[in-house]
Amino acid sequence: MIIGLMSGTSLDGLDLCACEFTNSHNSIEFKIIHAETISYLEEWKKKLNNAVDLSGQNLTKLHHDLGNYFGNAVLDFIQRNHLKPALISSHGHTVFHQPQNGFTLQIGSGANIAAITGIDTVCDFRTKDVALGGQGAPLVPIGDQYLFGHYQACLNLGGIANISYFQNQKRIAFDICPVNMALNYYAEKLNLAYDNKGQIASSGKVIGELLSQLNHLSFYFERGPKSLGKEWFEKHFLSVVTEFEKENNNNIANILCTLVEHIAIQHGLIFSNANIKGPVLVTGGGALNEFLISRIIANTETELSIPNADVINYKEALIFALLGWLYCENKTNTLSSATGSKKDSIGGALYKGH
Repeated sequence: MIIGLMSGTSLDGLDLCACEFTNSHNSIEFKIIHAETISYLEEWKKKLNNAVDLSGQNLTKLHHDLGNYFGNAVLDFIQRNHLKPALISSHGHTVFHQPQNGFTLQIGSGANIAAITGIDTVCDFRTKDVALGGQGAPLVPIGDQYLFGHYQACLNLGGIANISYFQNQKRIAFDICPVNMALNYYAEKLNLAYDNKGQIASSGKVIGELLSQLNHLSFYFERGPKSLGKEWFEKHFLSVVTEFEKENNNNIANILCTLVEHIAIQHGLIFSNANIKGPVLVTGGGALNEFLISRIIANTETELSIPNADVINYKEALIFALLGWLYCENKTNTLSSATGSKKDSIGGALYKGH
């Protein structure tokens, strides 16, 4: 049994997924034994949100404090559910992601997790790929290939949307656009954690000029592999939206409606350009946003497939558990076709629990 940990850019909380894997011909079978999300308290949300502005010393302290938080959370998860995991596999929480400058940083010390739990812990999955000249993202496609290969494509609507699909004998993958990172940012202005089912967005109207400006951001015209991070979101995306927020007298419904339409249009373009007809597996928090899904459907003829709640909510934690399992099996867990690095690799760092 392996416990996968995922802390995403949308700051929803820490996802924990206890699962098992077995080899089956060219695929890998999985079983989710237990999964849950521990929501971040406001104190932790603020700490993680402000991490980019910390001094080196304070960021290092946060790295270890978060590792302690993860370790204690896992220990409690294990004890409450009577689990006996052999491995913990942690994505960590991204603070910096600048592969074009040769670095990426995910905090949440694996050493601290291993020390607290006494269980072998694999972490730091992205840095080797970046060292090999890759984007260090997305890493999920190898899980899409092994676990969900019967779908034409796999789409994750998380803080950032990313997609993977098989083309020309290779698994292609890239980030599409911000999703919950943007939608939650504006929902929070209404003192809501998120826009439930997209109800507020559905009550608004599209701001044509804002939609046009977002659709013409240079990222959307770059060839893949390509990835997005919080820095890009704040500098290039949020800066554009903020101006229109002022002009619209802070009408958040109109802003949200426009963001949803932008997301839907970008997905429609991807499906069309890649000739993706479906079925497409849709996971992540955005899969529960009924208005967003309806607008994506309206912008494409592609068949979307919404799985059960465990797969929707915990697919990324499940796949990071798989990456740890592959690491321990000494098998490739990072695909150069997805990240653009020089070669496939085995990413991660192992901290022994004993």
